[in-house]
Amino acid sequence: MATASMQKLSVMEKSGYAMGDMAANLVWRGALAYLAVFYTDTLGISAAAAAFLLLSVRITDGITDIGMGMIADRTNTKHGKFRPWIIWSAPVLALFMVLAFTAPDFSPAMKLVWAYFTYIGLTLAYTVNNVPYSALMGVMTSSHTERSVLSGYRFAGAFLGGMLVMGFTPSLVDYFGNGDEATGYQYTMYVFAVLLVVLCGITFATTKERIVPPPSESSEGGADTIKTLMVFVSGLVGFVLFCVYQNAWSLLTFVVTTVAAVIYFKRLIAKPAAERSTASNDLVDLISNVPWLLVLALGFLTMMFNGIKYGVIAYYFKHYVGNENALSQWLEAREIGMSLTGFYFILLLVVSMVAAFVAGYLTRLLGKKTLFNISLIVSGILTGCMFFLDADQVTAMFVLGCSAEFFAAFMPVLVFSMLGDTSDFSEWKNGRRATGLAYSAGSFIQKTGGGFAGAIVLLVLARYGYVGTDESTIAQATDGMRLLISWIPAVFSFLGVFVLIFYPLNTAKMAEIEADLIARRG
Repeated sequence: MATASMQKLSVMEKSGYAMGDMAANLVWRGALAYLAVFYTDTLGISAAAAAFLLLSVRITDGITDIGMGMIADRTNTKHGKFRPWIIWSAPVLALFMVLAFTAPDFSPAMKLVWAYFTYIGLTLAYTVNNVPYSALMGVMTSSHTERSVLSGYRFAGAFLGGMLVMGFTPSLVDYFGNGDEATGYQYTMYVFAVLLVVLCGITFATTKERIVPPPSESSEGGADTIKTLMVFVSGLVGFVLFCVYQNAWSLLTFVVTTVAAVIYFKRLIAKPAAERSTASNDLVDLISNVPWLLVLALGFLTMMFNGIKYGVIAYYFKHYVGNENALSQWLEAREIGMSLTGFYFILLLVVSMVAAFVAGYLTRLLGKKTLFNISLIVSGILTGCMFFLDADQVTAMFVLGCSAEFFAAFMPVLVFSMLGDTSDFSEWKNGRRATGLAYSAGSFIQKTGGGFAGAIVLLVLARYGYVGTDESTIAQATDGMRLLISWIPAVFSFLGVFVLIFYPLNTAKMAEIEADLIARRG
């Protein structure tokens, strides 16, 4: 009989798996950190238009994550269900990474069209790459503690990728552009795109899928899946319209689409399992999986917390802090080819890498729920304190920011580890396991949370009158930047503490589930 200890992963395999998220974060953290400022300051799109773009595309694209999870669950090749998608999608993702940071000489209207085309392409390619990559963690080992360590390796790789793209992008843009930001961004992305393809190849070559899902899974139910996704999409579209326009007709649309979706899902759940397709059973398992829903909420809130902070950093250091401070002068005097923004990103991500490596081991010591509570409370308080810093208190900014980041880095590690636990819970309770579908939540919450986070940054700046191409509007928006790097994100961490109260899968419960599943799989 197989045991969890027999599925302990080698350092090489865990490191190889980490390379996949290093590749993904060349895209994800690059877009998170620089795409908004690229749109407003280089491409020339208004902050309000960019906010609507980020919000609408990210939320509606989150639906494709669920579809991709279902597709991956029903993929069968000699290389497994999930690994092939990582290598197949890498060249397309690399292409759209370059196109998204390309600024063609178009009219203002056509620039907005170009931004939509490239951003939609980028997010779809990211879905095809990252949903199967995330699900791969759930089938590499049956040990929930080993998954915690693997998740730590994963996010160490993610933070390393983020460190490269977030820390060195400003310097590479200056180097390649020589004063022309549009050219600089494009050539910088060429470098990262090549690296992305190489890293995805390493992940494909070094990992192995070990857990075979129960044989009840099949490819039937495609029509039901499409119908269900359309209902889900209509509800989300109604929500987006209400968030953007906030008037009577958008409220009516939101109410009608939401009620229709609730009625549809209630009827679907009430149907006997034998009368539903396999795809419908997977969806019912998902929406009735309380631990999964709570992890979904936690992931969204922590993505909002981290996404708002990261989304405003480039604005904060460029416009509030500026270059007239001791640290900027120190970097310039020593000819360190890095801006203050880039240097801050580097330090944050070095701290994050350390935290990601120790997260799995702290989880064994404290348990996931306790560690999550500590990370939410401490990071939220430290982040809120950033509001009280003056523009010349750069050292204090770095100390507070890095301290908060150490605890915040535990959040994504724990979320993705807990998604694996919810897959185990579903198999234990229902006898069915849709790993790709469950893990599609990880990409879903990244995109929807990131979309809302990016939109909040831009909408707050717009509320303060910020126009990226008009220097006279910048001074009046600095108070908004201070709020966006402190108390606005901190609110979401404190909400996460409340949600975590109801999460039922503690260490003892997971040990029971793991033992039962190993006995069943015999």
